Amino acid sequence: MESRRRLVAPIYHGAFPACAAQDTRYANDIEMATATDTTDLEEDGRRINSAYERTRDERQFTVRAVVVGLLVGTVVNFSNMYFGLQTGWVSMMSMPSSLIGFAIFKSLAHKLKFPFTPVENVLVQTVAVAVGSMPLSAGFVGVIPALERLLKPSEGGPIWISTPKLIFWGLGVAFFGVFFAVPLRKQVIIKEKLKFPSGTATALMISVLHGSKEKHSDTDERPSSRTHLLAETPEDRDAEEGWKQQTRMLFYAFAISGVYTLISYFFPIIRDLPIFGTAAATNWLWTLNPSPAYVGQGIIMGPETTAHMLFGAIVGWAFLSPLAKSKGWAPGPVNDWVGGSRGWLVWVSLAVMLSDSIISLAGILLEPIIRIILQKRTNRRASYQRVPDEESEDERRSGGDGLRRRRRPTQVEEEEPEEDARPEDLVPMPVVIWGLIASGILCIITIRVVFGQVPLYATITAFLLALVLSVMGVRALGQTDLNPVSGISKLTQLIFALIVPASNPAAVAINLVVGAVSEAGAQQAGDIMQDLKTGHLIGAAPRAQFYGQLIGSVFGAIISAWVYRIYSAVYPIPGTLFQVPTAYVWIDCSRLVYGKGLPDGAREFAGIFAAVFVVTTITKGWIKKTPWIPGGIAVAVGMYNTPSFTLARAVGGLVQWWWTRKYGEKGQTMLVVLASGLILGEGLVSVANLVMASLGVPHF
Repeated sequence: MESRRRLVAPIYHGAFPACAAQDTRYANDIEMATATDTTDLEEDGRRINSAYERTRDERQFTVRAVVVGLLVGTVVNFSNMYFGLQTGWVSMMSMPSSLIGFAIFKSLAHKLKFPFTPVENVLVQTVAVAVGSMPLSAGFVGVIPALERLLKPSEGGPIWISTPKLIFWGLGVAFFGVFFAVPLRKQVIIKEKLKFPSGTATALMISVLHGSKEKHSDTDERPSSRTHLLAETPEDRDAEEGWKQQTRMLFYAFAISGVYTLISYFFPIIRDLPIFGTAAATNWLWTLNPSPAYVGQGIIMGPETTAHMLFGAIVGWAFLSPLAKSKGWAPGPVNDWVGGSRGWLVWVSLAVMLSDSIISLAGILLEPIIRIILQKRTNRRASYQRVPDEESEDERRSGGDGLRRRRRPTQVEEEEPEEDARPEDLVPMPVVIWGLIASGILCIITIRVVFGQVPLYATITAFLLALVLSVMGVRALGQTDLNPVSGISKLTQLIFALIVPASNPAAVAINLVVGAVSEAGAQQAGDIMQDLKTGHLIGAAPRAQFYGQLIGSVFGAIISAWVYRIYSAVYPIPGTLFQVPTAYVWIDCSRLVYGKGLPDGAREFAGIFAAVFVVTTITKGWIKKTPWIPGGIAVAVGMYNTPSFTLARAVGGLVQWWWTRKYGEKGQTMLVVLASGLILGEGLVSVANLVMASLGVPHF
């Protein structure tokens, strides 16, 4: 018996170090496994595994992982608010959140009572993403500035929202997308096995950080969260060195971007370098903002998207802007949103965005229906196919059975769904149903309290429409890694122009609010589904991620309201630093669908560009792998942002293209870490600039 204890104990402590570190509660299970008279070591192993499983279940959701997730998410939240108010761009930051969380726990490893596991890393990332993406989910970078700063008195504005109401608004739109996405998980992740590229890449990164060399794909079996190694291996040492390199890269990139941000406060001129000459910079806004963060954004976007954005900038700012100026359609200063060519260009870019969004969303909606119809036709044809008349001797002997064989269908075998999590790890359906009902009621009450001018029928319709459109957002994210929240919100605005009459004096304000509801639902549903894909590949419990998302959403709604209010109190919005271009897109879209505000010449060019991008979007959907055909959303972003932002992102895309051409897929993770450090550095250090600006520290 003692000899078997010496055999089994090392297996337990080596294979399951997380249990061995703290699980005195289950010592009796191990003692029973080693003290029994049986010689069946497999039975001992099963008992030990049972003890491990119970321990692991309790550690799927840990307070320490939630706290670190909230901390990391706060950093991402500041970064997304900063860049969202500047250019409208935000990022989930899944991979850097995973890496930062891992680095924090790794540095504290000697103080931990039990090791930091991959499933805890998934929880950290899930909470961080929920907190960090709230500036977009709650409309703090688009709808809220539009309502507070851009809505005219004739349109029922401006609508000033107090900080407590901002928090209440954030909470009201933070949950229903999460609850609604949970039932979709089985369909899109387990049955259809949609890729969710960012979620898959994050899972691979987590597995590598924790020493697992398993390759994950949509057809691979989910990796176990256990550690199967009995001793340190060369793979462990490689993983250890890998995460150290990534952490150093993140720190160096963060430092470089942070230093640039501090310098830019004292010398704002470096944000607008006249690289094409003073005349081009002064008259047509062709400058370069050499921000490392924008280069990092370009690296993450990739060469295709940044090239399309650059194409949009060239078409808009090198051709259409001078044309509008010369024709007298935009007689004011170029940078003026009202009478200048900048405001004129928004209408053209909005037409491009609408046409691309409607066609893309229609394709996503029709794709499952078309696939089902084609599958039925294939099966029906296959059921009438016959095998050759030649029969084997066995078939001739089988009589009627042989005849049945000759007419047997040759249907295409359906792909087996992936193995799902255990029932006890899933979110209980009653929780989903009651949670969806409660979150819907909360959303309706929130809108009634914060935006009393929105009628009840419009609020209820917006909520139900948001649920439908969030399905489209989830499917698009799973297939393309892009959540078309901007297109979904614009489609909602277009639909509500038919529901709420233009005679309503608050029609534009109502249109903005209902569009924000759809955007929130699609964003939240996409975030949790991307995280659930990561958790599925790692072996994390969906229930733990679900609760982590809810906690992160609550915290994110509260902190986002405060961060937005602080920035808006210190800096002018819109202003030189925070131009809030998406706020202009939001309100101009509302005015467009009601036939208001179109300047001279804009109607004709908007119609031409809309027709062109209907064709290009259909072509891109029909012919796969067509990077040379410009994408409508990217072109529209290049049009409504000034060239200074787009040029820096194009540099990042060029870096990504060069790296891929030279090294292939090798080192792609390191490149993403570099880009993330550049983004987070400027986003977080901008808080120091915020403090200096509030204190009146002079700059040159």
